Amino acid sequence: MSINTTDPRAELKRKAAIEAADMVKDGMVVGLGSGSTSAFMIEELGRRWAEGLRFCAIPTSERSAEQARSHGIKLVTFATHPQIDIDIDGADEVERGTLNLIKGLGGALFREKIVAAASRRFVVVVDDSKLVDRLGAAVPVPVEVANFGWTSTARQLEALGAKVVQRLDRSGNVFVTDGGNMILDCHFGEIADSPALQRQLDGVVGVIETGLFIGRTSEVIVATADGLQRLRAA
Repeated sequence: MSINTTDPRAELKRKAAIEAADMVKDGMVVGLGSGSTSAFMIEELGRRWAEGLRFCAIPTSERSAEQARSHGIKLVTFATHPQIDIDIDGADEVERGTLNLIKGLGGALFREKIVAAASRRFVVVVDDSKLVDRLGAAVPVPVEVANFGWTSTARQLEALGAKVVQRLDRSGNVFVTDGGNMILDCHFGEIADSPALQRQLDGVVGVIETGLFIGRTSEVIVATADGLQRLRAA
């Protein structure tokens, strides 16, 4: 995966990702997140692998898997390693206080949540632009849905108050996840009760998974212009 070094926040993300990589020790099973910040983290772990650090990893996307393989990092599956020691990933929004998240703008939310759920520690790495008082302030909630009957699923989501947009790729075609599903981006505006919304979304037939990560975050490493901050849930 190419890393965008022209992004003015790229250096902040890189520093936060290196901080997170420090948590990986010999013998660990590591969840490798997806997205730009995770790419910096995988790059750093690849450098440490070359220096002799040994661990095994379960990636959350085909892109992360490809990047890890390019460094020779050992990849495993849940069949042989059902418990992950630490999962390190990014987020699209982090709610102050609760550390609940919106993830999935990169399209890997289903696998990301599976890996997070199997991890003893779930560490999130972001820059300070991702911190919000309430989820939904700046980004939609990605919802991965089955292709069959997706218009019916979309109507059910609209009945919950969402403005639903079918996600397209850069070529204008329907975006397809690594699991072969589609994503509906659901704009709710600021979400007053994200756990309640998650329960409602779980009840919609056709929904496979949502980008709401509720009560899963162990710690957030935040890159700011003044340095790194570490947040834990209140």
